[in-house]
Amino acid sequence: MKKRIGILTSGGDCPGLNAAIRAVAKSAYNKMDVEIIGINDGFKGLINKDYKIMKPEDFSGILTRGGTILGTARTPFKKMRKIEEDNVDKVKAMVINYNALALDVLVVLGGNGTHKNANLLREEGLNIIALPKTIDNDIWGTDLTFGFHSAVDIATDVIDRIHTTADSHDRVMLVELMGNKAGWLTLYSGVAGGADVVLIPEIPFTIENVLSALKERYNNGKNFSILAIAEGARTQEEALMTRKEFKKHRRNLKDPSISFSLAQEISSRLGFETRVTIPGHQQRGGAPTSYDRVLATQFGAHAIELIEKNQFGYTVALENNKIVSKPLEEVAGKLKTVNLDNPLIQAGRLVGTSFGD
Repeated sequence: MKKRIGILTSGGDCPGLNAAIRAVAKSAYNKMDVEIIGINDGFKGLINKDYKIMKPEDFSGILTRGGTILGTARTPFKKMRKIEEDNVDKVKAMVINYNALALDVLVVLGGNGTHKNANLLREEGLNIIALPKTIDNDIWGTDLTFGFHSAVDIATDVIDRIHTTADSHDRVMLVELMGNKAGWLTLYSGVAGGADVVLIPEIPFTIENVLSALKERYNNGKNFSILAIAEGARTQEEALMTRKEFKKHRRNLKDPSISFSLAQEISSRLGFETRVTIPGHQQRGGAPTSYDRVLATQFGAHAIELIEKNQFGYTVALENNKIVSKPLEEVAGKLKTVNLDNPLIQAGRLVGTSFGD
């Protein structure tokens, strides 16, 4: 009997999504009699029954492409059960459309919010398999997510290029990278790019410690400094604030982000010429690295193995260099942050990197 497999990509895009889509489809075609239904623009497409019947040729030539051929959108978990102005019951609509499309399983590719939504649909009785993607690498239960390595390469390249202009102009350069709650991307690219100061959400910093590290470099004859700073980095004072207090505090700041606030402190208190660079969505763009292509392919192939065994309600994961599966209810809603005893932090400290603490 022909299986009908739905696929959707949700949340922010990242390199490797198409590689994973390809792996799911090609593995399915080779393992079973199957029809692939592509859901357009994430959960929004499932809510609105916006889909297309895919053909095998749709999955050719997409291994190296960035982005997602299915489109994506953010559908916040906190709004899933909220009836808004359109009077649409989102969860009910998704269940109805899943059944109307006669899906045997829905494969969902996404990050933390996507996993919460996927688990919600599992709780509604739908057959769900999830694949972990995010440049933030912050999904609990997997050592790595696809998209992360590609983003690290992009961010590292930015830092590499900043070095030459910082050296030429005797400047302090701050590179603000993505990562609001977890600092994996900034930690890895900061160490890989030889940043002198690395600031991540998990290690609240003091401005005095950052200034001290910069002054020490200057006193040692170094004419420039590079800071890699996560967008979610906080001072030690900010770390003690409640979420509501922190949001109010940041709204009251004149500067658009923590990087500009810190740059102003460095410039005014040390007299160093200081600049901020924000690569932004470049970190999500472009072709996936070979590592992410391999990881996404392994994840997609494993998803089909689970489907063939009728094992639903799981997310695929990498654990100790092995492809495994984890129950969605154990993964959804949990954030994987950088532990303070992480070996890369220890290595960074040994080579002289300051973490501002």
